[in-house]
Amino acid sequence: MNIKGLELEELQAFLGTYHLPKYRAAQIFDWLYQKGAADWEEISVLPKSLREKFRAEGVSLGRLETVAVENDPDGTRKYLFQLEDGRRVESVYLPDAERHTVCFSTQVGCAVGCLFCATGQLGWSRNLTAAEIIEQPLRIGRDAGVRINSLVAMGQGEPLLNVENLLKAVRIMNHPQGMGIGARHITISTCGIVPGIQRLAEEPLQLNLAISLHAADDRLRDRLMPINRKYPLAAVLEACHAYLQKTNRRITFEYTMIAGVNDRPEDLRNLAGLLSGLLCHINLIPFNPIPGKDWRRSDPARVRLFEKELLLAGIETTVRKERGTRLSAACGQLQGKYQNEHSSPVS
Repeated sequence: MNIKGLELEELQAFLGTYHLPKYRAAQIFDWLYQKGAADWEEISVLPKSLREKFRAEGVSLGRLETVAVENDPDGTRKYLFQLEDGRRVESVYLPDAERHTVCFSTQVGCAVGCLFCATGQLGWSRNLTAAEIIEQPLRIGRDAGVRINSLVAMGQGEPLLNVENLLKAVRIMNHPQGMGIGARHITISTCGIVPGIQRLAEEPLQLNLAISLHAADDRLRDRLMPINRKYPLAAVLEACHAYLQKTNRRITFEYTMIAGVNDRPEDLRNLAGLLSGLLCHINLIPFNPIPGKDWRRSDPARVRLFEKELLLAGIETTVRKERGTRLSAACGQLQGKYQNEHSSPVS
């Protein structure tokens, strides 16, 4: 049994089957998430006989194996991890002054199939467990020698199609005896899964919500993001209004700009009209080319025009600062690069 991913109360209940006091759970919780222990041998506060008993009975702390790490001169690191069943996922470390951010995955592959996303080309295998989600920032923090203090669920997969495992991991990441990461430093990204947005609205934690928009009319969004046929823009915006009414938390809308596809004058008008008056922020993102598509990123002047006009329309807008431009930073690109290689995990 892998006990990583158990919340403190669950860990207490599990250790109760060994007739251990609750303080043992607090000790293990601290060593797993505050000190980053990856093996029973490291948890020296426990009696050696107890550690040997857990190991003999298959009580595991879980572990991702690192298949590949690529580094950019700007400090960005892209990780390819192998899970216990041999499947692989990607994560990204983004250092910026005092902020140490990990962009983590929530699924193996993705079933949503957005046309501009490399992960969508890989298909979907399964949801990640809470343990596999939380192990990504733990492993990266240990490797980079830093304390991770910011998280973004914007890696491989659609987070709100794995919402219960995601939120379980987030509660451990946020717990003061866990990783201790403030809820306002945790962002959940979604392509617009309406039931998931409704679920987040009821979550006590003050998490950040980001919506992958990428088109402001249903006809274009149907083509770019097939999930729009199930959850069209009207339904997504209705869920966003309900979320804002419940939480009063500003929503970020992600808009990847693709030349000649969604950066036309009518696209700008539609985008401004769709989000006018909403408590939100638009993040304009230069497109990362992917194999098999001849699309290219919008001209920088066109991106600046979008930013200028949206600001004039009273909508807070920024252009995403690019990171990791010299490595396969877009989700799915590193996995695609290594999928036909039989490389062994490292370290």
